[in-house]
Amino acid sequence: MIILMRKAIRNPARATAVFCLIWPGLMAAQSLGIDSIQPQNASQVRSSYVLGPDDQIVIRVSELEDINDKPILVDTNGQLYLPLVGPVQVAGLTVQQLRQQLTEKLRKYIKEPAVSISVLEFRSQPVSVLGSVGSPGVLQLRGNKNLYEVLSMAGGIKPDAGNSARITRRIENGVIPLTGATTDPTGKFSLAEVVLKDVMEAKKPEENIEIKPNDVITVPKGEMIYVVGEVRVSGGLALGERKTISILEALSMAGGLGPTANSGKAKVLRTLPGKAQREEITVNLSSIMKGKSRDISMQANDILVVSGSTGKKLAAIAIPSIVSAGVFATTK
Repeated sequence: MIILMRKAIRNPARATAVFCLIWPGLMAAQSLGIDSIQPQNASQVRSSYVLGPDDQIVIRVSELEDINDKPILVDTNGQLYLPLVGPVQVAGLTVQQLRQQLTEKLRKYIKEPAVSISVLEFRSQPVSVLGSVGSPGVLQLRGNKNLYEVLSMAGGIKPDAGNSARITRRIENGVIPLTGATTDPTGKFSLAEVVLKDVMEAKKPEENIEIKPNDVITVPKGEMIYVVGEVRVSGGLALGERKTISILEALSMAGGLGPTANSGKAKVLRTLPGKAQREEITVNLSSIMKGKSRDISMQANDILVVSGSTGKKLAAIAIPSIVSAGVFATTK
C-alpha cells in the first residue's frame, strides 16, 4: 500500500486509480467501525493461552542448549522442571506470563536471557459440546472464546436443534453470568440456559458469554409435532427454534392435503400434564384455509390427524378401473 501511494504521488493519473482501488475497502471498514484492519496473529492467541496440566510446550533459551527444542509436558500438578530453575508452577499462567517469569529466574545465572515458548499440544482446556451440532465432541480452547465461537468450532447448529442451549460449569470456575443461572443440588456446578436465536442473531450480546475450561454445552434437539392421515407426507416435523407452529404451516411442511382428504374433518391430539389420554381438538381445515376460522397453534408432541373422504376414496379407486377397462376394450 505504501509503495503504491509513493508511486501515485509522482503520477497524478496513478493517484486517481489507486484512490479508486482502496476507497471501497476504507468505506467498508469505516461502516463496520474498524479503524484499522489487522490479520489474526496466531502468536497473539498462543501468548494469551492459559497453561494447564497435560499441555506440551517447547522452551528455548539461547544459553541453555540442554532444553532447547525438547517437548516438556506440564504434569498433573501443573508443574514442570527446568535445569537451573528447578520446579516451576505454570498452571494458570499465560504463555507470556511464563516467559516473563522464566526470564526473571534465569537472570540469576544468565545476563540477558532470551526466552521463547511455544505450545505444541493444547490439552488442558477441554470443552464438551453435545447434542444437535455439526461435530459434537470435546474441543480445546485456545485463548478466550465466547459461546458463539465455540458453537462454530463444533460445526454450528443443526436445523433440528431446539431453541435453547444448556451450559454446565464447575463452580470453582465461577457462577455462569446469566440471568436465571442456578446451582445444582450438589453445589458443585453452575447451570444456565440461553436462547440460541438471541445469541446467534446478536439480539442479546450479553448472553454470548465467555466459555471456561471444562464447560459442557448441550444443544438438545427441537421438539416435534406430527402430521398423519390424508396428507402428502406423513411423519414428524421439527419445531426447531420455535415453541409452536400453526396448522397451516404444519400442513405445508407435510406437502399439503392428499387427494382423498376430508378438509372439513380433522383433529389435533394433545398431551395434557398428568393425564394419560390425549385431549382431542376438532379442526375444520377447510374453514381455516378459507379464512373463516382462526388457525390453531400446534404445540410440542401434538398430532394432527387428517381424515379421508369415503366418496373421494371410492372415486380414486373407480376412475383408474374405468380407464383400465376402457383401454382394455379398445385394444381387444
